[in-house]
Amino acid sequence: MTADAIPEFPFDRPTALEPPPQLAELREKCPVAHVRLPSGDVATLVTRYDDARAVLADPRFSRNLAREGAARLATTEDGGLFNRRRDETMDISEGQGHMRWRRLLSRWFTARKMEVWRPRVQAMADDLLDSMLAKGSPGNLATGLGLPLPVRVICALVGAPPEDQDKFARWSTTMLTLTRNTQEEVDQAYQEFTAYVSDLIDHNRENPGDDLLSELTQITDAEDGRLSKPELISTVRGLLLAGHETTSNMISIMMAMLLADRQRFEAVVDDLDLVPGTVEEVLRLDSTLSAIGGVPRYLTEEITLSDVDVPAGATLIPSIAAANRDPGKFADPDRFDARRQNSNQHLTFGAGPHYCLGQPLARVELQVVLDTLARRLPGLRLRDAPEDLRMRTGGMTGGLQDVWVTW
Repeated sequence: MTADAIPEFPFDRPTALEPPPQLAELREKCPVAHVRLPSGDVATLVTRYDDARAVLADPRFSRNLAREGAARLATTEDGGLFNRRRDETMDISEGQGHMRWRRLLSRWFTARKMEVWRPRVQAMADDLLDSMLAKGSPGNLATGLGLPLPVRVICALVGAPPEDQDKFARWSTTMLTLTRNTQEEVDQAYQEFTAYVSDLIDHNRENPGDDLLSELTQITDAEDGRLSKPELISTVRGLLLAGHETTSNMISIMMAMLLADRQRFEAVVDDLDLVPGTVEEVLRLDSTLSAIGGVPRYLTEEITLSDVDVPAGATLIPSIAAANRDPGKFADPDRFDARRQNSNQHLTFGAGPHYCLGQPLARVELQVVLDTLARRLPGLRLRDAPEDLRMRTGGMTGGLQDVWVTW
């Protein structure tokens, strides 16, 4: 393959809510393909469900991209978030260190414990919606509900002041750059975010509450030293970043997808029992949340995917959007079906040892938002045509710029 034949990635899309057509073409004809990243480096994109799941779950695919020869994603000198060296906390990102880390946090993120949080999430959602309604129609769901709700929730969970949400937004947006920020801006965001979290940890150590951070601080201070302070800083920073970026974006994406084809939203209005299934189909069919598709991996030994031999040292990107529409896994995969039996087998939350720890909380938040809007605003509509929605660009996460609605 010549350099000119390698397509530029991420691919362009027809509209904000439609996946790039190249994903389906590659999945059918070239499921293991080279793509050129914004950095100029070449990575391998996999587009079939079984291959993507293998990349996500098989330990031979390492999350450590701070390796010699790993493809850099971003245009910054360090190559971006996934390529940045994390020597002090690398132990919790893979292998036994990662399993140790998951055991410490998993008891906080069980489905049962997150259900206990549902009333608190509901109260926050109602409060934010009340504020939107008081300002009158139209309203911007992205800024009125999509952003502030997950930030309030994650701040309550880790014991951080919710009024600091603008700081989280600025830091996380900068840290997740592909093309929009300089190395100097990224380094400053890391330094400020790390200093903020370090101070937050010290404060919660001296003034413990019933939040996750207070408990983790006590674990850090325990004699067995199960979490070092650098590991704890990395953990809290990651929770705040994820709480701001991913679920916030997903709320806006969910409502845009449902209102763009309004029969989907009307079905929920008529039958609230469809809320969980509708959320799962949104998660499966979304192609906008991640600009690059999935967390990239570094292959530590040669492997075969879809009859293609992939050499050790390759950087692979699992295309979650393509895998979640694989006809080999999902019947009639492009059809939205809130009653689909295997919808929740999508790869949006990953797979294997790195399956998203916070997915029970994300599901609760999305379900609460959809249930609340269906009950309280059954006449909700998009203000603009679906094709006029605009993507956020220049970062590793995608999402929509604004979602203006009327009621």
